[in-house]
Amino acid sequence: MNLLRTAGKSPFLFPLLMGILVAISVIAVRSAGWLQSFELISYDTYRGFGIKKTLSDERIVLIKIREADIQQMGTWPLTDSAMAELLTKVLSYRPSVIGVDIYRDIPVPPGKEKLAGVFSGHANIIGVRKMGDDQSTGISAPYVLKDRELVGFNDIIVDPDGVVRRGLLFLDDDEGVIGAFSLLLAGHYLKDRGITPEPGEADPQLLKLGKTTFIPLQEKDGGYAGIDTRGYQYLLDFRKAGFPSFSYGDVVSGRIPADALSDRIVIIGATAESLKDHFPTPLSRSLLSGQQVYGLEIHAAMTSQLIRAALEGSRPMSSLKETYEWFWILLWAGMGTVLGLRTRSFIRFFLSVLAGLCVLVVVTYYVFVLGWWIPLIPPGLACLASTALTTAFMSYREKAERNLLMQLFSSHVSPDVAEVIWAQREKFLSDGRPRPTKLQATVFFADMKGFTSISERLDPQTLMDWLNEYMEAVAQTIILHGGIINKYIGDAVMAVFGIPVARETEQEIAADARNAVNCAIEMGRELELLNKSWAKRRLPIVRIRVGICTGTLVAGSLGSSQRMEYTVIGDTVNIASRLESYGKDEQHPDLGAMSCRILISETTMRYLGDRFLTKKVGEVSLKGREEKTNIYLVTGRAGSPAQ
Repeated sequence: MNLLRTAGKSPFLFPLLMGILVAISVIAVRSAGWLQSFELISYDTYRGFGIKKTLSDERIVLIKIREADIQQMGTWPLTDSAMAELLTKVLSYRPSVIGVDIYRDIPVPPGKEKLAGVFSGHANIIGVRKMGDDQSTGISAPYVLKDRELVGFNDIIVDPDGVVRRGLLFLDDDEGVIGAFSLLLAGHYLKDRGITPEPGEADPQLLKLGKTTFIPLQEKDGGYAGIDTRGYQYLLDFRKAGFPSFSYGDVVSGRIPADALSDRIVIIGATAESLKDHFPTPLSRSLLSGQQVYGLEIHAAMTSQLIRAALEGSRPMSSLKETYEWFWILLWAGMGTVLGLRTRSFIRFFLSVLAGLCVLVVVTYYVFVLGWWIPLIPPGLACLASTALTTAFMSYREKAERNLLMQLFSSHVSPDVAEVIWAQREKFLSDGRPRPTKLQATVFFADMKGFTSISERLDPQTLMDWLNEYMEAVAQTIILHGGIINKYIGDAVMAVFGIPVARETEQEIAADARNAVNCAIEMGRELELLNKSWAKRRLPIVRIRVGICTGTLVAGSLGSSQRMEYTVIGDTVNIASRLESYGKDEQHPDLGAMSCRILISETTMRYLGDRFLTKKVGEVSLKGREEKTNIYLVTGRAGSPAQ
């Protein structure tokens, strides 16, 4: 509790704690998966903008069975005889490997023996099976393929929003580990070039393929939050460019170039619209493309990525460790705190947040292009929230400080002084309250003579009206001369010239002293006018005593959190008070019978120069002080008649 109270008073500690709390909250929200969809959208956007306009991967050729081909054949799926004819035709072009992305778990007569002969006579034909999951059943390997090494699974991972972003290398079934369709195709192609899968150098549990070691995707990598990462998963790097392709009809009729398939990976699959074998990818949601991708093309993209990784060292997208991502979010929460400390108006808040988020987007996009997927939405949210909360806190604190100043000074200062106090509040305030300051100032006391007897003669309402009329004139005179009314003590008034902002030069201190004396003289003139008015209304007329002393004092706030007042203490205050009350019970001929008697200390006298008419009263002993004090009577301004 004490820590929170202390933090609430600090202009920096509390925003810092808020920033940390915001970061923790965002991390918790992210871990719960509530930001995953937004993160995936940002990933798709970056993938779309970050894509390179590369040429087609000529190493892979697609044989597409289109809707027109099915209509021409008049049946689906292909009979075993038609499939055997297609494979025989493709084999005549001497491809490196053929992948058949069509399920053949049961015979489709006629031509069973013919198809079996084609498969058994060539070890470079790869078939597919479906492993299945909790939502779908599996589909067995082609009935004509008994060698597990020639069968790969063609399961495609779909994220919760229906988009394909991840690929698989391995899965386990009841009989052991089985490789992905794309991995088997790439493996056969790379084997001819002397590249085979190896254990990772740093970790033998990892797969090393040529120049690249594949790091399995973890459940909270990048923008994911608790995804199913069974198997050996990696992020796909879809490219804009496609692959050379021919239709089923082109191949069986021999309408393709003689070298079109030579030493290439040939993938056969269906792209007929009626089969609904298409999926959205990050590019489908980008500005570059609005088309979904057929499963055949996705397997081709996976195969191409594996080959590029092996031959060119093009590794899949990487992510930071989770703890580093936490620090990344915390960093941007801190950035938001810094922005909030410098923001007050809505326009500055908007521009600051916009600038911060732009920097975040530029940084995350730049590292994305370099191959790193780091969070965008969580740090952006942390930055926005911490900026907003810090701005709100600072605005609240500023309002509280203004209210405190108004509570302390309210109508006791002139508008000019109030502006100076607010403009220099950082020098003036500490922990939400005025900072105790030792400074040079002029203290002013004014009191009525004979008020006690007057108060006994007037009824309460008349007394208060009469006294308020007097106090209004006194207060306005003090404020107009730059003084601060410190307190009312019955019919007495205490004011100070030179607070709360400390004076830095002797000229400023002298100006305060002269303002105080001018205020007293003007107060005397106001009192003469009041006395004339009171006399006409048969109200008491009075005289006042003023004591003025310039010197060192301590200014600060006293009181509790419920009631606090700004005041000054020190010997200077005591001397001014004693000057005001000096001789009030005795007759001093030297003091005259002025309506406003003004006594000043020797320290004040030194600052007046020759601007006022003064008379030395003498070296006297003031009440409560052993040391004698030289005091002076002010009779008017120089060049003006004495009062």
